[in-house]
Amino acid sequence: MKPYLFVVLVSAAFLPALAQSDLPYEARYFVNSAGDSLPFRILFPEGYGESGQDYPLLLFLHGAGERGQDNAAQLAHGARTIADSISRYPAVVVFPQCKKEGYWAEIERTGEGFSYILRERPNPNLALVMGLLDQLAATEAIDTNRLYLGGLSMGGFGTFELLARRPRTFAAAFPICGGGLPLLAPLYAPHVAMWIFHGAQDQVVPVAESREVYEALKQAGANVKYTEYPEARHNSWDNAFAEPGLFSWLFSQRKTD
Repeated sequence: MKPYLFVVLVSAAFLPALAQSDLPYEARYFVNSAGDSLPFRILFPEGYGESGQDYPLLLFLHGAGERGQDNAAQLAHGARTIADSISRYPAVVVFPQCKKEGYWAEIERTGEGFSYILRERPNPNLALVMGLLDQLAATEAIDTNRLYLGGLSMGGFGTFELLARRPRTFAAAFPICGGGLPLLAPLYAPHVAMWIFHGAQDQVVPVAESREVYEALKQAGANVKYTEYPEARHNSWDNAFAEPGLFSWLFSQRKTD
């Protein structure tokens, strides 16, 4: 029985990679001037490069469970749903992958919540994402008035931090089961339309993380809405990606300043 069990376990370990292998995202690497590299997957809409038009860009930050260097695991959640939406809302879609021991935002767990570490410069993983975004905006057919940002769990924290560091870059953002420092909300509140998602029963990231930044954004006059799923746990991204109005809302947003 042991050899058979070993085969089952090995096969199970490869299921996520196999499930992602049929997704139409191209594997690429971004390398900055210091030689640091960032794996990412990119999806172009049908007819890209033929019409001469510029397209929106959606950048999505994955969670902690999808970190690594395989340039595949980051497609585990949301990539298929987003790819399916591109036929209705043509856009360039980018999924970067964070290093195995890295984070998009510098946070520490403190009891039931998190504390935020504020530094003048972003951590290396987020800095690479910012460099990638700048390169794509400069070299691809991108409508810079229609840049969108999303993320789940660790990527939800990264979404809020990237908005604070680039408050005038994105037209809209949708963080899922993440959190942000309420003190920073006024930096990006006037500039970005937001839709925040969280599960009320989240056992990993307390729902208070999203509630608090939502309240701070409202007080700062943001164009923000918040959806909380009463029965959902940490995988509230399943609920969020099933929202029938998510992509129509997202791709209707445009920078006005």
